[in-house]
Amino acid sequence: MKRAHIGGLTPLRVRVPGDKSISHRAALLAAMASGTSRIAGFSPAGDCAATLNVLKTLGVSFSGEDGVLTVQGAGLTGLKTPQASIGCSRSGTTMRLTTGVLAGRPFESRLTGHPQLLRRPMRRIAEPLLAMGAAVELAHGDTAPITVRGGNLEGIDYEPPVASAQVKSAVLLAGLQAEGATQIVEKVVTRDHTERLLRAMGAPIGTAIGARGIETSVSAADLDPIDIEVPGDLSSASVLIAAALVTGTNSIVQDVGLNPTRCGFLRVLERMGAELELDIHAEEPEPRGDLFVRPGPLTATAVLLEEIPSLIDELPLLGVLATQAEGITVIEGAAELRAKESDRIEGLVNGLRALGADVRQLADGFVVRGPTRLGSAVCDACDDHRLAMALSVGALVAEGPVRIAGVDYVDDSFPGFERTLASFR
Repeated sequence: MKRAHIGGLTPLRVRVPGDKSISHRAALLAAMASGTSRIAGFSPAGDCAATLNVLKTLGVSFSGEDGVLTVQGAGLTGLKTPQASIGCSRSGTTMRLTTGVLAGRPFESRLTGHPQLLRRPMRRIAEPLLAMGAAVELAHGDTAPITVRGGNLEGIDYEPPVASAQVKSAVLLAGLQAEGATQIVEKVVTRDHTERLLRAMGAPIGTAIGARGIETSVSAADLDPIDIEVPGDLSSASVLIAAALVTGTNSIVQDVGLNPTRCGFLRVLERMGAELELDIHAEEPEPRGDLFVRPGPLTATAVLLEEIPSLIDELPLLGVLATQAEGITVIEGAAELRAKESDRIEGLVNGLRALGADVRQLADGFVVRGPTRLGSAVCDACDDHRLAMALSVGALVAEGPVRIAGVDYVDDSFPGFERTLASFR
């Protein structure tokens, strides 16, 4: 993306809530640190409220006022034995990262949540934590509730079979409590918020490109408290970028996170012909700045396998944009979409077909032929916040009324979404 030189235009200026991924991680790491951490711009999303419930259940003191979360860290040894099951609501990030924290604590915990969360795969985090020495039991083979009996951990060298920042983060959080070094080797880069936060909090963490891939290692350490300002959530901003492109609205998304491991959607959009410019205000601990969107004609593309982890949350949006692009857009290698809050491949394809799009479902993705005029429809978002937002973008250009069922959980990730999206009508 270009560095922005913005002038001569009166674009629509919008903001998004604080980044969910960073907020989850900052709160949990602050709880593990010794001392008082201050997290400004902490996400008000429902998923992040689930992480605060974890802190409460583990006896960590915190307070929030005017968008600033203050956490009194308990240190690695100060977390309390939970007196009840730990509710994670619908947040997979909360459950997976918390399991990594609890793997090293010498007590038993049980993590549960909403039925939607209890359908999601969890063996991917259980296996490496078992290898480190924790006792991790899944109630239903591959799914939660999860019972964790933590204890003495040993560092491991681990290559996740599925590219997942949540798995990587869970293992790194356990590695902070293990004897010896813990190393994660990734074939494909995933978001690195955990590594950036650990580095800022004084943990001995290193990342290098080795013969097997991207090698990240961490050793046991006490964490320093942190004072951080969380940038706007790029996944939420992506919805507004898509809205700007389909409606032809010059826009600026202000003060948003621009971490390169999260910018895959932006890179694909540029390949499709979108004109995006960045005005970066800060680089550490997370790149942040303003993102300028200048709409124009879009052309179809194919998303490469190695790009998938950096835009997994934005693939439903890409499907909607592909209906307005010239040519055939192909998404493959995204089977992980079937293991989210819903089967996002099936849900997206059904929703786009209802709107009149030319779309075909693949085992691990979808194919869209465009451009297509979208029409009046009733769509089902499958109680999935990402599908609800993506289909709402499609509704902006539909030639007739669109009703979207199953939009109840949008506040899990983007409080104020409907009001902000209305700015593009």
